[in-house]
Amino acid sequence: MHIHILGICGTFMGGLALLARELGHTVSGSDANVYPPMSTQLQEQGITLMQGYDPAHLAPEPDIVVIGNALSRGNPAVEAVLERGLRYTSGAQWLLDYVLHDRWVLAVAGTHGKTSTASLLAWLLEDNKLSPGFLIGGIPGNFGISARLGETPFFVVEADEYDTAFFDKRSKFVHYHPRTLILNNLEYDHADIFPNIGAIQTQFHHLLRTVPANGLVISHADDLYLDETIIKGCWTPVEYFSGKQTKDWQAKPVTDDGREFDVLFNSEKVASAKWSMLGQHNMDNALAAIAAARHVGVPSELSVESLSGFKGIKRRMEVRGVVNDITVYDDFAHHPTAIKLTLDGLRKNVGNKKITAILEPRSNTMKMGVHKESLAASLAIADDIYLYQPENLGWDLATELNMNSLAVFSSTQAIIDKVVAEAKAGDYIIIMSNGGFEGIHEKLLDCLMEKYN
Repeated sequence: MHIHILGICGTFMGGLALLARELGHTVSGSDANVYPPMSTQLQEQGITLMQGYDPAHLAPEPDIVVIGNALSRGNPAVEAVLERGLRYTSGAQWLLDYVLHDRWVLAVAGTHGKTSTASLLAWLLEDNKLSPGFLIGGIPGNFGISARLGETPFFVVEADEYDTAFFDKRSKFVHYHPRTLILNNLEYDHADIFPNIGAIQTQFHHLLRTVPANGLVISHADDLYLDETIIKGCWTPVEYFSGKQTKDWQAKPVTDDGREFDVLFNSEKVASAKWSMLGQHNMDNALAAIAAARHVGVPSELSVESLSGFKGIKRRMEVRGVVNDITVYDDFAHHPTAIKLTLDGLRKNVGNKKITAILEPRSNTMKMGVHKESLAASLAIADDIYLYQPENLGWDLATELNMNSLAVFSSTQAIIDKVVAEAKAGDYIIIMSNGGFEGIHEKLLDCLMEKYN
């Protein structure tokens, strides 16, 4: 079968391409935004990439066109599919029909931490000889790819609440039919899709309705919106993690930065963990993954042991380079809560050393100004804050945030020049964006190399 994917360089659609190729299909794809790491991963797998959405890309005629949720009516490729009567489907529906329909699906949902928790869970199963399949919205360091079929019934999927396609406005995750479901957290996001938090809760409740009675829901214990969603109706046993009151899964920090902690279940110590990840949010992710792995038969103490071998994920606090003892991180954080948790974990690790935070407010929700009232507080942990003000941002960063440590720039090169002029040995620079950010990471490292070498 020849499958053509529209929007192939998105993390989800790129993963579908890998699965389709592994199933033996011929795969090609088109995208308007081709940038690493997904473009590199696809090219390494021998998948044909085409820039833009020219209808000519649909010749020779594919057997099926998988249409990503970033495409809408008016897109020339979409219009060509409809006019020519080509067979088409959504990415989430294709995944269910061709991969998930006979698998034990372990889904990871939530506003934050989906990629990290799904990567952790896949690694815990892999390290304990269960060889899972997975589809993750990032590239886990332990696997080097974002998706594979696996060799057992178990399949880990990052379960996104974003809508499915222009012709299917349900959340993608309602297609996955999980037996094990992790609910990390729930906050208002995706303001371009959801009018309010209640609309998101409705979709999460639709997801809960698909989990069988012999499955398991694993939910954060201190999340009011998740609690309200579960109260609406849940037909599956629930285990809770983290939180101040839960007696299910707890992490007791041994070090402030979260690199060493004890895992407790029902108030009893399971084992002590040592790993490379930072922050309370990553300890929470670990608890959820350990609980899910236990549901498919991995003893909890073995999962705790496996944490030490976890190599993280590209673009999640990934060290891109160190020059003159100046460390440059790349991080995907783009929601105030995620920004704050990431910076808090780094601060607890580096103490009083200087942290410079660089943020591109790229998400649709951020562009709409939905989070502008909480953004300043989330960034306050950093010593210096450099923000990029793109032309299409609907609000003024400097006026709205009004922070003494804040500087706003209209070009990435201006940010690079400022950082290079100010950075000193021992500093930590964290660049946060959910896009390519004009390749600022490598450009910055190159300029630092020129200065110090």
